[in-house]
Amino acid sequence: MEEEGDKGVFAHHREEKEEGVFTMAAGREAKLQLVQRHVRAFPDFPKKGIVFRDICPILKDAAALKAVIDLFEEHVRNNHQHVDLIVGLDARGFLFGPLLAQRLGIGFVPVRKKGKLPGATVSVSYDLEYGKAEAEIQEDAVAPGQKVLLIDDLLATGGTLYAASELMRKQQAEVLGCMVVIELKELNGTDKLKPHRVFSLIQY
Repeated sequence: MEEEGDKGVFAHHREEKEEGVFTMAAGREAKLQLVQRHVRAFPDFPKKGIVFRDICPILKDAAALKAVIDLFEEHVRNNHQHVDLIVGLDARGFLFGPLLAQRLGIGFVPVRKKGKLPGATVSVSYDLEYGKAEAEIQEDAVAPGQKVLLIDDLLATGGTLYAASELMRKQQAEVLGCMVVIELKELNGTDKLKPHRVFSLIQY
């Protein structure tokens, strides 16, 4: 039989838990706002009609950079119980991927443009707006069955992330999902990456 005092204790613990969840949500929102404030827009770059989203101010500001890695880390810990490797895309995925991997206590693997890696490599070709390109990894970088997360700074049409996911498929690795700082939603890059889920901090 539950006493009135017990009810009071349970209610107190429930209130504390709810307050903790609210504080975490408020903290997350503050970090997202901080990151968003450090993204600059440059109209008509690199060509007319394109708005370039510049992440350099994030890298320059220690608090903003920490906020990005905090948010990525929170997502991984809440959604993926086991991750073997963070796989970063050439070149801005190299800026965030190693920092996240270090936080998680796991390794980092770079996906590079064709011809940049020594030794035996595995490559895939993918479409660009005007032609094709190739992405590659070292043959021994990812083992069959390893669980990986792909990371880049921005998702536009999804071509490079799709190429990276195809590299992982060739290596018989399991792609748990993709992570980006910025997603340009009007370009529908997430459609190209299905069934892989995309976690983005900021959408435009």
